[in-house]
Amino acid sequence: MFARVKKAGPYEYLQIVENRWENKRSIQRVIATIGRMDQIEAKGQVETLIRSLSRFSEKALLVLSEKSDLDAEAKEIGPGLIFGRLWKELEIDAILRRLLADRKFGFDVERAIFLTVLHRLFASGSDRSCDRWHGDCVVAGAEKLSLHHLYRAMAFLGEEIEDQKDHAFSPRCTKDVVEEELFNHRRDLFGAIDIVFFDTTSLYFEGEGGETLGELGHSKDHRPDLKQMIVGAVLDREGNPVCSEMWPGNTTDVTTLVPVVKRIKSRFPVGNLCIVADRGMISAETLAYLEKEKIPYILGGRMRRVREIRQDVLSRAGRYQEVPSSGGHSPLKVKEVVSAGHRWIVCLNERQAKKDAADRNAIIESLKEKLKADPKSLVGNRGFRKYLSIDRETVSVNEAKIKEEARFDGKWVLRTNMDLPAAQVALKYKELWRVEQVFRDMKSVLDTRPIFHQRDETIRGHVFCSFLALVLMKELYRRLEKAGHDFEWADVKQDLSALQEITLSDNDRKLAVRSACKGTCGKVFQAIGVAVPLVIRKVP
Repeated sequence: MFARVKKAGPYEYLQIVENRWENKRSIQRVIATIGRMDQIEAKGQVETLIRSLSRFSEKALLVLSEKSDLDAEAKEIGPGLIFGRLWKELEIDAILRRLLADRKFGFDVERAIFLTVLHRLFASGSDRSCDRWHGDCVVAGAEKLSLHHLYRAMAFLGEEIEDQKDHAFSPRCTKDVVEEELFNHRRDLFGAIDIVFFDTTSLYFEGEGGETLGELGHSKDHRPDLKQMIVGAVLDREGNPVCSEMWPGNTTDVTTLVPVVKRIKSRFPVGNLCIVADRGMISAETLAYLEKEKIPYILGGRMRRVREIRQDVLSRAGRYQEVPSSGGHSPLKVKEVVSAGHRWIVCLNERQAKKDAADRNAIIESLKEKLKADPKSLVGNRGFRKYLSIDRETVSVNEAKIKEEARFDGKWVLRTNMDLPAAQVALKYKELWRVEQVFRDMKSVLDTRPIFHQRDETIRGHVFCSFLALVLMKELYRRLEKAGHDFEWADVKQDLSALQEITLSDNDRKLAVRSACKGTCGKVFQAIGVAVPLVIRKVP
């Protein structure tokens, strides 16, 4: 059955026509003639008729004309569908609900945590920002959550628990239990830990920074005027986040490695664990502990500060061995040096060495020009100062310093107690850069700031949500890689956010209309195994 317009003389008539088969042929029969088109259009009767008929259809589109009393609301559905599936399949929801089983919060804490993690992935910022954002995004079960629920959920993650084993350096909290249970769930998938990468960063506060976490210290954000906290992350060889650590802002890097090693060995079922960390972690006490406990390690060395490296290791003659590279990476050369019973690996990137030399030469040329004009103005310039020789009356270029700096071009030095070939030691250390990428993600893609919380437990919970966001992101990329895709996060984020559902409401009836899947969106849904919602569906 259908509607048609029948012309009769100078007029057109709207008819309802039935189409049926008789004697093996199609026959049309006019059921009713509604009226002359010019007359019923002038009276708006077409829209009235369609609206009346729509009451008997489950999927009738309600947008009729500007005369409709129609409400429309658009919300993002991509983020919640994709990361909701990953959240569930990693069993993060089940872990949280087990920990919450005997607690009576009066609201869904697990949903509040998931909402915060999702916000960290797609918008970032404070919990107050999250409260505003979630009104524009569909997150199942989070519709009734408000700001004070988010604060209480963060406090739950960061609150100290009764079991305080190995808590000498930082308290044991709910978030530690989540990490351990999450690790046990993923252990069958990723296998046992045999090597971990550790690094730290600083996060500054907009406020006081809690009771104990907010302290002034060396700022990696170049904001020494603000209180900060130190955040450490441990990753396995595949770049999967294992755990996070949080300390007051005046904690130095050299004091963090030993406590982290102790806690890893007590918290997780690991065997012969190898620790890889950068040059900021080295101290005599740290090395003594690792040697005493016979823990394998690969640590970056401070070439300019450690006398053994500066005067002996870099001065040793020897041939470099070239390390095969792939994927267009800069070629790497290594050589082994044994000094005072210590095994050192000197690494050389010749492409970087040329760049370092060119950059220094440019500084020296500029320095010489400025010396001719106003030598005294250079004394306070940090870029020029180390190349200057200053006495009472003259300022000149320090040629000896230039020669000394050239020794470090394109090089870094590693100390290890492992028996691996030098090339493998260097390649394992290069994987530490994955941790640095994690921190770049945490500070940009997953911007944890601004942090306004005044209590340590809510601060720890707020920062831990960035860790959970990284867990989800890593799992997303693992599945995309398995499906043969290599997408930029910015594209995935934009395309998932662009997938929206517009809910049309007319009196007591609702229909949802989905926007088109664009860019990477469809492939992401396919890789995760989530069905794209229907274009039009009835809303209960």
